[in-house]
Formats: sequence, C-alpha cells, structure tokens
Amino acid sequence: MAEIRKLKAAKLMKKVMADHFYEIDAAVKAGNPKVAWCTSVGPAELLRAMGFVVYFPENHAAILGASRTATDYIPAANAIGYSPEICSYLTADVGAYLKGFTPLAKIYEGIDSIPKPDVLVYNTNQCRDVKDWFEWYARRWNVPCLGIESYVNVGAVTDTHVAGISGQFKKLAEDLTAITGNKLDMDKLAETVWLSRKCSDLWRDVLEMATRKPSPLTFFDGTIHMGPAVVMRGTQVAVDYYETLLKELQEWVDEGVAAVEGEKYRIYWEGMPIWGKLRENAQLFLRLKTAVVASTYCNSWIFSALDGDDPWDSMARAYTELFIVRDDDYKEDYFLKMKKLFDYDGIIFHDAKTCPNNSNCRYGLPQRLQGKAGIPFVTIDGDLNDLRCYSEEQAITKIEAFIEQLGERK
Repeated sequence: MAEIRKLKAAKLMKKVMADHFYEIDAAVKAGNPKVAWCTSVGPAELLRAMGFVVYFPENHAAILGASRTATDYIPAANAIGYSPEICSYLTADVGAYLKGFTPLAKIYEGIDSIPKPDVLVYNTNQCRDVKDWFEWYARRWNVPCLGIESYVNVGAVTDTHVAGISGQFKKLAEDLTAITGNKLDMDKLAETVWLSRKCSDLWRDVLEMATRKPSPLTFFDGTIHMGPAVVMRGTQVAVDYYETLLKELQEWVDEGVAAVEGEKYRIYWEGMPIWGKLRENAQLFLRLKTAVVASTYCNSWIFSALDGDDPWDSMARAYTELFIVRDDDYKEDYFLKMKKLFDYDGIIFHDAKTCPNNSNCRYGLPQRLQGKAGIPFVTIDGDLNDLRCYSEEQAITKIEAFIEQLGERK
C-alpha cells in the first residue's frame, strides 16, 4: 500500500500548536491575560488587539473527532436536551465537558482541562449552532456571551451589509471594554488585521500549490496544516509557519514530488471532513491514484478583504464574503471558478448529517453544475464527528464507482 507522504513542516506545526495551548493554559492559571473563546470564523483580530488570548472550541471539537472520541461523548449532550441531529461539534464538546474529558490532557502534559473563558464571542456567519454552543457555557459558568449576528443567503456583498456588520464590531468592542476593562488599541488592531491578511494570503498560496500537476498536497494534508490559520491568525507565528510550509511545498514542486504517486484524477471535496476517517480516506484516494486537490472547507480561512488601513469595514467584508453564507448563484459561480483554477475532474459532496450549513447537495446544486458545465459528482452520507452517521463500506463503494466512471470519460 502506498504511504502518505509527510511534510517536514508537520513537526514544526505540532510545536506551534502546543505553544498555543500552553499559552492559553498559562493565562488561565495566572489569571492574566484574559481568555476569550471565539468561533473559528469569528472576530479573532479584535479580540487579540484587545489583549485577550483566544481559544477556539471548534478546534477542540475537531480534535475530539480526529481522535475518534467524539461519539463517546455526544450521548451525554443528547441526554440534557441537545438533539443528535444538531451540530456534532457542539454535542461532542459539551458532552466531553460533562464527562470531564478533554483530549488536550492526553496530548499536552500539564493541561488538565479546557480553559474557562472570561468572555465568549461568536459570529453566526457559520450557523446558529455556534451561538447556542457558547450560550450553554455562558450559563454554565455565568460569564458574558457576546456576538455578531451575520447575514445569510447573501448574493453580492454590498456596502449596506458591510456597514451593518462593521457597526456590530464597533459595538462589540465597546461591550468588551465595559465587561472586562480591556481597551482597544487602534494601532494594535491595524497590526493584527495586517498579520491576519498575511496569514490568509500565505494559506491561499499553500492551497493553490495544488493547482500544479502532480499536486504536492491534498485536502487531507490541508485539514491538518490549516490549524495555525484557524487558531493563530493575527499573529506573527502563523505567518512564519506558512512561509516555512510554502517553501517546502515549492521544493516538492520543483522536484516533481507528488502527494499521490501516479496521479490520474483530480477531485474537489465539498463539505466537512470526516475527522475520524481522515487517514483511511487519504489512503483510499492514494490507492485510487486520485488527488483531492481542492475543498471549500480549507478555503474557508482565506480572508482576502482584510485591510489594516481600514480594519472595521474590511473585517466586516471579510467575514461576510464567506462561502457558507452566500446564495446558490454565488456558489455555482464559485465551483466553476475553482474548476478553471484546479482543473478537477469531479466533485464529491459530503452530506454531513449534523451540518446542513456545510452540506451543499440538498437543493439541487450538484445537478445544476452537471447540467451547466458537465461536472460529474457523487454524494456520500456521513458526518464531521458522529461516526454513527457514516457507513464506510457504502462510501467506499460509491467513491470507487465514481472514480471508475471518471476513467471511462477520459
């Protein structure tokens, strides 16, 4: 069986992520600086500029999924009234807390628990579930929960959209100051937004390395190396990491190193990863000589609108231009643009049972793409964290048949 190639940068990433969690743990134990929880596509730049260390529960939930412990804890959240059909990040994370478990304690010596926040800050640009998730902890710990209420089903992002969200950002800064005493330094905000923009640009460059043939990385590599872009954007550490990763990938391209030896097909992955099956799926596509070269999920942390010279409006625009909150006309155009860029042969739509907001196969979009541009597709049923929703045998059969069909088209 072909082996998954490992980038040397992965070792550095492990250290960077460890430093991140130890920094938060030290802040909790010392009582300074204050700790903010933030949704993964939330206003991290504002929180960093106001002096918080920032923790991202979605990252924690993904670790629960990748370590295959999520399914053990989801029933505990179901038992207190949270449906098994809502976000399995939420139910896994809350369930693990109720059971007194965190994988951080197993991975990082000396860390005993997830960090108690001084404030929780969400952005509903992903879904309502993140707000419900944070509000549960806010009630549990009697700490303030604040947030941005975003637009959904957006076509063109207009100045009206930007003004609405920008105003909420400014109000959020005022409310945070009133609650915690942390004041906003506008120079620090500009610097943080610029660092986020650099991180974002480098992350885009990393992902677009997969436009090369053969591709030096796949979607499964991206789900691992996206960690710093998610939890450390707005810091020099994240910028330095992606400069290192990009350099190594360029060396692979120059040497003709392929992530998938003998690459024959190129696929777009639409939807969430199946965290508990990352390795198995990566090996499946290796066997099928198929490189999964692009995904909506990894692209979700590209924020090209960020501008340190115009922090409020640029943050508002960046966090409203997300794929997940756009209408289907925008999404159709997006997939066609990605087709030109990555030259993929077909799309795998992952219909994640508990994540309708990241499942774009339910309203005829795949069929419209096939009708307009002849793009082949297959849909697999599964979930991001709840492996009880995933039939591995059925998914493998579907994917194998799909790749065989692609072969007949060539």
